[in-house]
Amino acid sequence: MTGIVDFRVRLPTELRPHLDVPQTFASGYDRVLGMAATYGRSLAELRSDLSEAGVEMAVVHAEYEFGDVAAELTEAVAALVADDPALIGFGTVPLDARTVRPMVREVARCSTLALRGINLQPAFFDRSIDDRELYPIYAAAEEAGLVVAVHTGIHYSRSHRLDREQPLRLDRVACDFPDLRLVACHAAWPWTAELAAVARRHPTVYLDVGAVRPRYVVEGDAGWVPLRRMMDTILRDQVLFASDWPAQSPVRALPEWAASGLRAESWTAFSGANARHLLDL
Repeated sequence: MTGIVDFRVRLPTELRPHLDVPQTFASGYDRVLGMAATYGRSLAELRSDLSEAGVEMAVVHAEYEFGDVAAELTEAVAALVADDPALIGFGTVPLDARTVRPMVREVARCSTLALRGINLQPAFFDRSIDDRELYPIYAAAEEAGLVVAVHTGIHYSRSHRLDREQPLRLDRVACDFPDLRLVACHAAWPWTAELAAVARRHPTVYLDVGAVRPRYVVEGDAGWVPLRRMMDTILRDQVLFASDWPAQSPVRALPEWAASGLRAESWTAFSGANARHLLDL
């Protein structure tokens, strides 16, 4: 049995380039998820949580949401993972750039820094997943062998449209870049059936369940039934455990997932084997 891999944790605040979080962004997340208490969690706390939860490896994402300096975020992730063999890094690109060239340049730099992928959150910059201006990013990532993790589903910034990250937009990207490995972060609730169909069509499309309470997935009336059924059968090899630390701690999430009734082979795949396969570990 392989060890547990947490496919997505956030870069601790102390390592991020300083930036005042816009109040319109922070208030939405604080109202729904109570995120204010998590903003200051440290690297020491991340390592403690991973150790307590029994996580063997974790993927640190440079989540670029509200106008940080993308290059500095990527560099911070690269510096962190270079010193810790239990951590793997995903960089990011400046989605607010006025031209495509800076975006593509950052994809190349992620590869140079030995990162394994890039994280994109298009809706936060009023872009859709299938925005044609993002296609050079996908092309560059595909050529470099990088995984692209894309925010999908609901978000809590009331300044940005929700439909920009629907799964059918991801389907178009998967059709146009058939060798590009894609991860739908947050598993696209409330469009879980739609995402399950996209993943069923494309073996290159994976789903992660970061920041999702396991009990909601298991409950029959919370909108997760298609995913919960298929992650035990036909999508067994395409669903990834992720905590989205500090939004959710693996210390809390993993015991709930372990008690969710997944078959043994599905648990092995979900908790680590799928991530190792995706990342060529």
